[in-house]
Amino acid sequence: MTKKAALAVSMAVLTAIGSANASPAAASSAGAGAARLPACPLLFGHGGYPTGADPWTRDQVRQPNHPRGVNDQQTWGAKGVEGDVQLTKQGTKAVMWHNTSTNGLTGGRQLITDLWWAAGTENLQARRITRGPYQGEGVYTLRQWLDHVRSRGLVALLEIKPETRAILSDPAYAASAWKEISDPIKERQGSQQILVYSQDAWIQGELAARHPGLLKGSAARWTDSVAWNEPPPAWTGNTRQWQAVLDAAPKSVMTNYTKEYKAWLAGKCA
Repeated sequence: MTKKAALAVSMAVLTAIGSANASPAAASSAGAGAARLPACPLLFGHGGYPTGADPWTRDQVRQPNHPRGVNDQQTWGAKGVEGDVQLTKQGTKAVMWHNTSTNGLTGGRQLITDLWWAAGTENLQARRITRGPYQGEGVYTLRQWLDHVRSRGLVALLEIKPETRAILSDPAYAASAWKEISDPIKERQGSQQILVYSQDAWIQGELAARHPGLLKGSAARWTDSVAWNEPPPAWTGNTRQWQAVLDAAPKSVMTNYTKEYKAWLAGKCA
């Protein structure tokens, strides 16, 4: 072998060794870069409700208050789901339903608080959703919903709707009505992560006294900036707000755009 050829071989070997030795450092550097990414927030799925005048005429009943909705949220990337708690007549049953009335359900239009759960021809249990992606689904009790959420390994976030206040504050029904809400939670909180809150200040105060360790507090921070409507506005209008909230390093967030938000997070957190 000529000196020139030998030198070429030696250089090739040194280059290979150098590359091999550099690989762990490069990997370490890449790993350090990944480690610097903020922690991804736990994602709560929420169902949008239209804004503006006469929203009930456009409502497509997207809230995950039933197994199909819960399952969809998990498929889209949610680790938790927000559900809405209402009370039937005289507080006799805690049920999962967003709207004040039966708008979006079969049968005549009535207030949820005027209906019995199972008694009578217009009972709530027999009704079905009439429109939107969950047409044909029924209304579920709080216990049924919590059990299904637990079976999917998700965190349950319960909003106690303001419409329940009239019953929860009525001396004639308050004790039994609160049991309808509180007992299912207490029965499961040892084996299931449950959070509670209300947009009604009085109910929120009662929840603080009855379930002090389960209050939502700063958890599940709202992250969307686009007002929901039907058909849904483009998710891209949210990105500036999504980034601002992510920069604040929240432990959990809530969105109407679960699938899109989950995809947007890719590469932004670890």
